[in-house]
Amino acid sequence: MSGALNGLRVLDFSTLLPGPMATLFLAEAGAEVIKIERPGSGDEMRSYVPRWGDDSANFNILNRGKKSIALDLKSDAGRAQLMPLIEGADIIVEQFRPGVMARLGLSYDDVRAIRPGIIYCSISGYGQSGPRALRAGHDLNYQGDAGLLALSYGSPQAPVVPAALIADIAGGAYPALVNILMALRQRDQTGEGAYIDIAMAETIFPFLYSAMAEGQVSGDFPGNGDSMTTGASPRYRLYPTSDGRILAAAPLEQKFWESFCEAIGLEPALRDDTRDPEATGRGVAAIIASRPASEWEPVFDAADCCCSIVRTVDEAMRCEHYRARGLFDHTLTNAGGDHITALPLPIAPAFRAAPDDMLPAPALGAQTGDLTGGDKS
Repeated sequence: MSGALNGLRVLDFSTLLPGPMATLFLAEAGAEVIKIERPGSGDEMRSYVPRWGDDSANFNILNRGKKSIALDLKSDAGRAQLMPLIEGADIIVEQFRPGVMARLGLSYDDVRAIRPGIIYCSISGYGQSGPRALRAGHDLNYQGDAGLLALSYGSPQAPVVPAALIADIAGGAYPALVNILMALRQRDQTGEGAYIDIAMAETIFPFLYSAMAEGQVSGDFPGNGDSMTTGASPRYRLYPTSDGRILAAAPLEQKFWESFCEAIGLEPALRDDTRDPEATGRGVAAIIASRPASEWEPVFDAADCCCSIVRTVDEAMRCEHYRARGLFDHTLTNAGGDHITALPLPIAPAFRAAPDDMLPAPALGAQTGDLTGGDKS
């Protein structure tokens, strides 16, 4: 594979989502990414459903273009097979609980003694130190601990689970990737490697910029649904149409709000939403609910006021705009020769491998013999 990171070797000890997505970026930019997996079962995501070939669709879409070796890292023989790879590695990504890699003799200090310039990235829920470092958690817990869930969870009687795994991706994969790239830049300048401690629960805080600023300055931190962009304003809400579709209305600026009010024919008495925001919201909701999405779509296309009908994922993948920009040009093939659209990644074309260079996700242990000199598992 060609790309901006061609020639770099990454050892990926991570499973499931945060680490594998971070290393997917690296692989798509040309790095050689080698997954270090447990013999027999490998990455837990291999067993997820729906299956696509021998492994899950999720595993395939997150691990394309990588290699896999299966080693028992608890055994002396397994660690011995790994040593030559560490000697030639540039980056390590691991996602165990704090202390696990040290017990395996693979801590940053252990690896640095073998490969001084190594860039070693640990991704965990709460970081490598602190009172919560060893606590189990998942994305929902990290969002809750950081205060993000408190800003918009629906009604207490029917709380809504967020649709996106924000902590895993925006708090895990993306910060890991950004810091790895900065560490590479630093190594180019100094020759020094780096240790990177990514804590998903704390890397969510950039999403709270507004709540933190407002609360600290005013003394009144925002709560559930009471901020401009979490439902308090009729200018930033989801409104059902008569056929059960949803209008995403975001005409925040005054010029867009005026165009929106004119387009839907909101009565003049309700257009000043500072007087009684809820009355204005009810008025807007009643109008939007009076017509189907197919009638509203051309109205808002013409008004150009930051309003759109919410698409399903299938509709979004068929959207002519994304297709025209080549967002779904990359494809993924499994061992049976089946094809699906690859996961789009925000990598500039100049830095990524060409679509026809993309390799499939690896079978468990497929490259064990080639890369370690041992038998395939």
